[in-house]
Amino acid sequence: MTFKHWQVFTMQKIFLSLKQVLRSSFLVIGLLMLISISSIFILVPQPSYATTLEELKLVPPEYKPNSEEKINRAYEYDPGVGVQEEERQEAYEQAIKDAENLNTIEKAYKRNLKAEKAQNPQESFVEQAKEVIENVTGK
Repeated sequence: MTFKHWQVFTMQKIFLSLKQVLRSSFLVIGLLMLISISSIFILVPQPSYATTLEELKLVPPEYKPNSEEKINRAYEYDPGVGVQEEERQEAYEQAIKDAENLNTIEKAYKRNLKAEKAQNPQESFVEQAKEVIENVTGK
């Protein structure tokens, strides 16, 4: 191998390594740009639900709305929300009545269980297994 061939061979090695370095540096720079651009979209400030001092002064802290006021305010917001608020208030009042006596708690449990089964008529695997066992054993 002559000196000239050795020079050409060395230059080719240098160019190949330089090409690899440039390729990897472009890749790193491209990834850094992608990460920085994506972080701009991730760090967009979210809407704030904080109130100002003037808004806080409009409603005194000791103000506690009763159930009718809550329902009326819910209807002003949206009729569907008003219906949900009424149902929630009725369920709360029924729970207070049921909590007065131990016998009514058991009745309330059975009533709630029936209502749950009415809403979800699909039997669970455990209930189906119980029915099969009862059929087989004859109980």
